[in-house]
Amino acid sequence: MHSTNLLLEEPIRMASILEPSKTSFFPAMTKIVGTLGPKSRSVDTISSCLKAGMSVARFDFSWGDAAYHQETLENLKLAIKSTKKLCAVMLDTVGPELQVVNKSETPISLEENGTVVLTPHQGQEATSTLLPINFSGLAKAVTPGATIFVGQYLFTGSETTSVWLEVSEVKGDDVVCIIKNTATLAGSLFTLHCSQIHIDLPTLSHEDKDVIKKWGAPNKIDFLSLSYTRHAEDVRQAREYLSKLGDLSQTQIFAKIENVEGLNHFDEILAEADGIILSRGNLGIDLPPEKVFLFQKSALHKCNMAGKPAVVTRVVDSMTDNLRPTRAEATDVANAVLDGSDAILLGAETLRGLYPVETISTVGRICAEAEKVFNQDLYYKRTVKYVGEPMTHLESIASSAVRAAIKVKASVIICFTSSGRAARLIAKYRPNMPVLSVVIPRLKTNQLRWSFTGAFEARQSLIVRGLFPMLADPRHPAESTSATNESVLKVALDHGKASGVIKSHDRVVVCQKVGDSSVVKIIELDD
Repeated sequence: MHSTNLLLEEPIRMASILEPSKTSFFPAMTKIVGTLGPKSRSVDTISSCLKAGMSVARFDFSWGDAAYHQETLENLKLAIKSTKKLCAVMLDTVGPELQVVNKSETPISLEENGTVVLTPHQGQEATSTLLPINFSGLAKAVTPGATIFVGQYLFTGSETTSVWLEVSEVKGDDVVCIIKNTATLAGSLFTLHCSQIHIDLPTLSHEDKDVIKKWGAPNKIDFLSLSYTRHAEDVRQAREYLSKLGDLSQTQIFAKIENVEGLNHFDEILAEADGIILSRGNLGIDLPPEKVFLFQKSALHKCNMAGKPAVVTRVVDSMTDNLRPTRAEATDVANAVLDGSDAILLGAETLRGLYPVETISTVGRICAEAEKVFNQDLYYKRTVKYVGEPMTHLESIASSAVRAAIKVKASVIICFTSSGRAARLIAKYRPNMPVLSVVIPRLKTNQLRWSFTGAFEARQSLIVRGLFPMLADPRHPAESTSATNESVLKVALDHGKASGVIKSHDRVVVCQKVGDSSVVKIIELDD
């Protein structure tokens, strides 16, 4: 018995490395979140992104106004119609982001060993010796020796477009800094980041609330990405705000962990949020770079065990300008998948990158390769052990369905669900075949009008690894007979066959509720 427990249990045959990557109806089990922006907002480009594998569209409110994003969203809706591919919508808040405003937009050159003053007096012009910032409390927050980063694309780690400062003294409201590297800051807005320092600003700013109310609510957003989440309380307050808006009571909140403060409260945040986004760009500035991988591994493991989606960012920065990722980036994407990430989030790469569609398909191909060698067996055992005994009814059904599917080498698991919870639990055990969740909308009434539930649940599973939703025909709460279940099952099987996931003589595991009990059954398909 070897004491080293290798991640890849069975040796990988070198021959398999040379086999061409197979394509199927879904590029990969791992999902891809694409940020829509200047280079990716036409109906044509969005359609290509959807076909390439994007299943969640992220709208980043750090730039662009509501009207601009609304136009992009209308184009997304047209693209969804024409490609018949579901896509969820994520609104990303600005949060307490510190900014330097460069009104004249003239490039600012900073020289190593020179000094520059950060001032809260925003009326002043930005120059190579003075940078006006949008936060009056900086002088109170920092002490000499503190590290501050300023840059346009700060979080890509590009050294030529960002500058690293060391605080030398605090004069009243002003902070005097020594410049540590020569750089040119171009553009109208730079981000400012203070390493490991508490910034006393609300996580949901007044502007954020306004955007959520005026843009998020009318558009019934599926996900709210909460920037700079630092405490569980941040998530609770955001949830309270969403439920006040009525239309957004079903919106899921994904906490973005971007600094040491969020990392220190990770467990409480995870308990409160619906999912986690590991913002590695910011974390890489707040943490020493050599610590980021460790946090990624432990955070993803915690999300996996809690059965909550985990999203990793900043993976193929070089594809913003190039058609191919670096070897390190390709390896990094694969490792994020092996570490257990549900989705990969593309920011600059699709927002302002030259190759948004190619980036999505490249990331999808890398994910698919990593999924082939993902150690499902070890993962399954670990999850079952973590859940412990006695299991809840739903948990035992979900784990049994996955176990059965693996034992009979099923090509797909079909799960009937109305809340989406059963399907998410099955996906939590990371089966190595896709889970088709057939979301059966329920007709419900609040005395005034009838409405269908189900669309939210279907779209929200688009960020979970291995989960592929189908919306069945709505039905009345009264009619849940076995005959209707059979007909819905037939539709699901036909869908699977048409998309090439199910072939004749395949085995399929079906998980459904019959009356009050849940049933897992195995069906073998004849021709």
